[in-house]
Amino acid sequence: MTRLRLLLPALLLGWLAGCASLAGPPATRYALPEPPAAAAPSGAEAQRVLTLRPLRLAAFLDVEGIVVQLDDITVHEASGHRWAEPLGRQLERGLRDRLAAALPATRVRLADEDGAAGDLSLRLAVERFQGRPDGHALVAGRWQLRDARDTLLAAAPFRVATPLARDGYPALVRALGRSWDAVARELAEALRRHAE
Repeated sequence: MTRLRLLLPALLLGWLAGCASLAGPPATRYALPEPPAAAAPSGAEAQRVLTLRPLRLAAFLDVEGIVVQLDDITVHEASGHRWAEPLGRQLERGLRDRLAAALPATRVRLADEDGAAGDLSLRLAVERFQGRPDGHALVAGRWQLRDARDTLLAAAPFRVATPLARDGYPALVRALGRSWDAVARELAEALRRHAE
């Protein structure tokens, strides 16, 4: 019995040490690159107001970890490489800033920001935002442009694949940022065509 009493604390300490070692190092957190700063038009300069509706992410992307596609059918959420804040929020804010820079005559606002209702609204569904096994960062989905009466003015899919400069999660996050830049340029061009 004395032996058991001496052995029990040692076993407990060993078990606790094992649990602690399973936790591993803390996760690395990433934020998408910021777009270049652009002066927002004042209320007098803006010819129209564009409201970005809340972005819809595919369920497998609405997670904390960065998603990597392992083969043609398998996707994996990284446990040690995570987004610094929810991905949808980063994408919305980044798109607002990129469109504001590309469309100086348009006041671009998020739906939850105070201000006038938009003359136009833009809705996006992001279906892919991930690294691929061929060394590209893929961003794909669909967008819709609607007027103040919610009438559909235009809709189209988008798909951009950007090669990674090197291996690793930092390169993947930067390439995803460049893909999102390209999506914003496509959207700005479409908005110029359909809203003027």
